[in-house]
Amino acid sequence: MQQAQKTQKVNLDNSKIKMAIRAGIPLSITTYTLPREMSEYMEEVLAAFLSELGQEHMETYLKYCLNELVTNAKKANTKRIYFKEKNLDLFNDADYEKGMQSFKEDTLNNIRYYLGLQKSGGLYVKLILQMRNNKIKIEVRNNAELTFREYKRMHDKVSRAQQYTSVDQAMTQIVDLSEGAGLGIIIMILMLEKIGLTEENFQILNENGETITRIILPINEKTQRALNTASHEFVKIIEEIPQFPESITKINRLINDSNSKMSEIAMAISSDVSLTADLLRLVNSVTFALASPCRSIADAVKLVGIRGIKNMLLSVGSIKQLDNIGGKSQKTLWVHAYRVAFYAYNLARNFCASDKEIIDDSYICGLLHDMGKLVFATAHPDFIDSIKDICRQRNISTDIFEKLLAGVNHSEVGALIAEKWNFPDIIITVIRHHHEPDMAPPASKKLTSLVYLADMISHYETHEVDYYQFDLDVLKLFGIGSETQLQKISGKLSSAFKVD
Repeated sequence: MQQAQKTQKVNLDNSKIKMAIRAGIPLSITTYTLPREMSEYMEEVLAAFLSELGQEHMETYLKYCLNELVTNAKKANTKRIYFKEKNLDLFNDADYEKGMQSFKEDTLNNIRYYLGLQKSGGLYVKLILQMRNNKIKIEVRNNAELTFREYKRMHDKVSRAQQYTSVDQAMTQIVDLSEGAGLGIIIMILMLEKIGLTEENFQILNENGETITRIILPINEKTQRALNTASHEFVKIIEEIPQFPESITKINRLINDSNSKMSEIAMAISSDVSLTADLLRLVNSVTFALASPCRSIADAVKLVGIRGIKNMLLSVGSIKQLDNIGGKSQKTLWVHAYRVAFYAYNLARNFCASDKEIIDDSYICGLLHDMGKLVFATAHPDFIDSIKDICRQRNISTDIFEKLLAGVNHSEVGALIAEKWNFPDIIITVIRHHHEPDMAPPASKKLTSLVYLADMISHYETHEVDYYQFDLDVLKLFGIGSETQLQKISGKLSSAFKVD
């Protein structure tokens, strides 16, 4: 969805829109000439984006705002090309006055020529949509910085919009018609006011060679409250399931006892044949790449340490519990979980070689990062029916319930379940923030970023996300500076991963 320049009808990819919303990652559409088909496509993407968030009431107003912003960005690019063709300095007041006298007529009479120059000159208009931290960001960028005159003019129009109470009043009172008098901006601010926003929700920036116009919208609080209520009710029903098999609970108590000896822990694990088999299978998997097979729990404890064994026990116990919830297992989700666990562990070994705790915790955090999705996917129909009943009793719409089942809020659901199962804080934090590592507490930010990276690489390989959607701060943290470098890392991980 990053670029869609062709003039024929572009098909809407709802799966990418849903993925972007659930992962809090940006959607970007880039155009150089903004043909009519592209404008229509941008409107369709915006409508689908708002619909997925239950914010359809904003659609009419925001479509107007979108058209105003992308048209202004395209016009700004055309102006740069025109002034360059006329050997005029856009930043010189005298040249600016001279150029603007003929700009409109000349470009309208020969628009194809100037649009062609824009495209060959690499002047783009980019739409970015993102949902993060309960806020919707709509951003239009073009790679031509505003002059001081243009910047001041736009801000004057934003300020002037506060004087008007209606579009009719604005149109009748504006006398200055040069450059459209910024009437479109004034109408846009009035449109935003109709959905309860102010000029403070609209920003104009010059940044890194780009002009950025940005609208920040708080998501409907009622929608978020309904999602959180449904999520908590679901977790309450999960309480009815025993936490873990008694054997795992007993061993965890032993591990948490500072007086326990490693030999005692190994013996306790070995007394459970099924658990022993599961742990040895995990230790000997391709993930841990042992030089020679590990044949006993005593050796496993020595190899991976107490923390490693504890996390493996939690992994095995969680898998059993999720299977015990009932329903039909979703193989695709489990394969993704194992892949992310493998990627996270091997990324940790390469990028965090000196931090044993991150290495120890990386596998389980990768395995359980989507626990909320796994619970929904494997839940018995009786549980689903119980949630439906609660939603009806609390007047929570069917639409909200369907969004919950589809994975919206799954990070919070997974974290709530991990809390109920008394998981360590670090694991709960990573599950809760694996889509937004910048929101994790400082002590767990690196591990959260690592699991985020493993998850995104997995989705990148299946073409669900593009390189531009990766968090730049996370890429920087691990020294990844280009898509070529990411592809190299992805290729090595993918070729090494195997599913039993």
